Amino acid sequence: MREIGVRLLVLPLLLLLSGCAVGPNYKRPPIAAPEQVRGETGPAQAASLADRAWWEIFGDETLKGLLDEALKKAYDVRLAAARVEEARANAGIARSEFFPQFDYQGQWSRSRQSEFVAPGAGPVSLHDVNLGLTWEIDLWGRIRRSSESALAQYLASEEARRGVLLSLVSEVATDYFQLRQLDQRLEIARRTTTAFQETYDLFGRRLEAGMASALETASAEASLASVAGQVPQLESQIVALENAIGLLLGRTPGPIGRGASLTDQFLPPEVPAGLPSDLLRRRPDVKQAEQQLIAANANVGVAMANFFPTISLTGAFGGVSSDVSNLFQAGKTWSIAAGLTGPLFQGLRLKNQYDARVAQWEQAKTQYERAVTNAFGEVSSAIVAHQKLAQAEKEQARAVAAYRQAVTLSNQRYVSGFAGYLDVLQAEQNLFPAENALAQIRFNRLANFVQLYKALGGGWNLSDPAWARPDATSATKAAFLPSEQAD
Repeated sequence: MREIGVRLLVLPLLLLLSGCAVGPNYKRPPIAAPEQVRGETGPAQAASLADRAWWEIFGDETLKGLLDEALKKAYDVRLAAARVEEARANAGIARSEFFPQFDYQGQWSRSRQSEFVAPGAGPVSLHDVNLGLTWEIDLWGRIRRSSESALAQYLASEEARRGVLLSLVSEVATDYFQLRQLDQRLEIARRTTTAFQETYDLFGRRLEAGMASALETASAEASLASVAGQVPQLESQIVALENAIGLLLGRTPGPIGRGASLTDQFLPPEVPAGLPSDLLRRRPDVKQAEQQLIAANANVGVAMANFFPTISLTGAFGGVSSDVSNLFQAGKTWSIAAGLTGPLFQGLRLKNQYDARVAQWEQAKTQYERAVTNAFGEVSSAIVAHQKLAQAEKEQARAVAAYRQAVTLSNQRYVSGFAGYLDVLQAEQNLFPAENALAQIRFNRLANFVQLYKALGGGWNLSDPAWARPDATSATKAAFLPSEQAD
């Protein structure tokens, strides 16, 4: 009775101790979030551009179709999904240590001893079957901390996958807008080449008639060759960019469809950034960095638990008999044992392991703080660029309009005999780079708008299936469902 009483006292004590886990509990590092994002005009508002789905901010239906295709078949999306599955499996491996581990063993042998040892003995068959059990009592929380670390790594991989989705949407949209910019520049180059060709032909005829100088003809030819040489370069860049977009879409190289022109793409005049403090829960890279910090914090607890002894229970049940019918009767065997093992002298190995885990935690903490600071900086830069590029486009459009008027006026003066055609050439030569600069600024505005959406953590509130827009195909939506739901 006394032995039973001792056991009843020890068991609750073990259960009480098993509720503890050595090592520090995770606390988010203090972050000084600014009251307002630098560059915002007016008070900060809770609403943010990031609250809207990607198909709500892009108006080009062709672009939406490309994004649907990329989110369904892109290599990066498939790789990210596989990494999530790997992290989920690793978390399951770590969690399995909470439970007893059972194994089995079966063996059959037939042997005969020497006549010198056992005269007259014949061959003997022996059947051996065993069922074993091993269970580590998580007294110091080593298993719990290890499982906590694996779970955080799994959640970090989930945030990394969401970051891949957002980055993919941003990259495809940016490349598409750049493709439309190259299309516009190619159209400008071809139109200018045609105009310069007409000028060169005119000068050639006037030179033959003795009405134009060789200087005017040479200048016209140089302008023609300079602009005409840009046409094949732009065509080559278009093909290379189409192939790059095809890679993002997971398709073989080929033409990319076109939708609205560069100048017809929608750009909102104002972009709400939202509250700076909300940025921490929207940006997938910030959330990924925090989960990695949680994992590093848990690993410190694992290293600390390694200093303490490990308590384990083992058991075995089986049978050994030459006759199968007596295997679990006369041949029955069983055993149960409790063991305690712990470090005595490790040559400072455990201490160095602990120091390494603490140093890894410091690195993860620094990376988290850096990710937060970088997030605020990216949003601020994108907001300021959104405002300044709008002003730059307005001024460049004025310049283009003025150069076009100069071309018209110089042609009229030339026809009236008040100016030479070198004045016309000068005006045309000024118009070509001005139109290219306007196309570049327009692209920069669109690319910056995409970057701002990404910097704000666009689509942060979308669930996995919701990343496929409502009117997308069922196959596209199925690509975002976990494997067990897709089945």
